[in-house]
Amino acid sequence: MQLLLVVVGYLCGSVPFGVLLARRAGVDPRVAGSGNIGAANVARAAGVGLGVMTLVADALKGALPALLARALTDRPALAAAVGVAAFLGHLFPVTLGFAGG
Repeated sequence: MQLLLVVVGYLCGSVPFGVLLARRAGVDPRVAGSGNIGAANVARAAGVGLGVMTLVADALKGALPALLARALTDRPALAAAVGVAAFLGHLFPVTLGFAGG
């Protein structure tokens, strides 16, 4: 169960919300603006609304897995490990070939 929670944290962190949300406006943030898939570049390239949505989604993809781990176990260190795994998933997303987050 512990390993599963860490893997889920990593996979949640790997979701490239900047790319997914910017596509709604027909923009690929990897080739627009600074090339970064983060909220600031999405806001510049696709609009402030999508930038704010990216910011919130990126924050939640780290917080929710850690909160889930905390709710399912009585081990705060496991919740922290899940949060770190989500952070690493954000930095090195499997969905983008382990590059850019």
